[in-house]
Amino acid sequence: MTIGVGGSTQEEALGRLGNMLDGVEPIGLAEYRARIEKAQRRMRQLGFEAIFLSAGPNLEYFTGVRWSPSERMVGAILPANGALEYLAPAFEEGTVRDFMVVDGLVNGWQEHENPYRLLFACLLRLGIEPNPRVRPRIGLCSSLPFFMFDGLRMLDPGYAFVDAGAVTAHCRQCKSTAEIALMQRAKDMTLAVHKATASILREGISTAEVVEFIHQAHRAVGASGSVFCIVLFGEASAFPHGVKYEQRLKPGDMVLIDTGCRVHSYLSDITRSYVFGEPNEHQRALWGFEKDAQLAAFAAARLGARCEQVDEAARSSLEACGLGPGYQLPGLPHRTGHGIGLEIHESPYLVHGDQTPIDVGMCFSNEPMICVPGEFGIRLEDHFYMTESGPRWFTEPSHSIDDPFALGR
Repeated sequence: MTIGVGGSTQEEALGRLGNMLDGVEPIGLAEYRARIEKAQRRMRQLGFEAIFLSAGPNLEYFTGVRWSPSERMVGAILPANGALEYLAPAFEEGTVRDFMVVDGLVNGWQEHENPYRLLFACLLRLGIEPNPRVRPRIGLCSSLPFFMFDGLRMLDPGYAFVDAGAVTAHCRQCKSTAEIALMQRAKDMTLAVHKATASILREGISTAEVVEFIHQAHRAVGASGSVFCIVLFGEASAFPHGVKYEQRLKPGDMVLIDTGCRVHSYLSDITRSYVFGEPNEHQRALWGFEKDAQLAAFAAARLGARCEQVDEAARSSLEACGLGPGYQLPGLPHRTGHGIGLEIHESPYLVHGDQTPIDVGMCFSNEPMICVPGEFGIRLEDHFYMTESGPRWFTEPSHSIDDPFALGR
């Protein structure tokens, strides 16, 4: 029997977990101000007059305002020079002020009014005058809903609307010490949840029951619950993001569990794959190929290397074992990894075509999954961050197929 898999009741497993949030501090005002200053320097370099930070991760990253996007326009106007201001429905002003870490004027619009006209009025008041011949560049978040972009464009006030990603992604992709610390705690919490979850597996348990336990376990370690949760058994584990039907665990099944939580909005995302019972030789071989590919990707993550080179390293490792080539199955059907921070998937990406140079502070998933249709899939997903001396794991990779959590080491 795989070490650490089975043997505990849910009550026993939950009883061994405790709140892990002691000493955790959210991002402070000084860091938000530094982020804004960095963005404004970048805007001046690129010729942006202002950017509109729409509701979602960009708004939260620069202001601390955590706001879910909706049909109502909410965001912040960040000029290349001067103070940041907010734009929101007038009845939401109190809530916006409650969330904001960076103070600023709140420009409110009533429900019958046009928020796009208010945005243009704010730009004009900030000294950013429209010019139909030489249109001032106004950056918009790539996540801004199309109907909002279309509403701005249809008024045609004499501004050039461009993707703000050259500013926002540039600022967000290299994490600070404080950001890395928050992600480290989130990943420590999720790894503890993984260990607890493995211990409660038994023959006949359903994937739905395991998902519910993972939600409870994340709450037990101090999170509000799981941000996402994928639990797959047997043949279903060959589908990277799951199937619509429930499964029940059988001896010899490959188990794939992918889950994460938030700590002050920063995310964890860890996958473990192991066998319920005794692994067969085919499972052992492919599990070893998976771990070798993960380690090859880690070794290729060098400062100054292109992100795509990490993907190439993992894929070459798998191809040397007779898998693939490319995205062909059995093999690796998706990219090797993604950036992570306030979003589960954010730039840059470890994938062919992403030529972003790897830099200090970048954080990546490392998950070169092996899919064998009709049999099983194996994904070992850990994250690493870049230091001056190279990559460093947030969580140590799975130890072995017989002892995935190194409990018997």
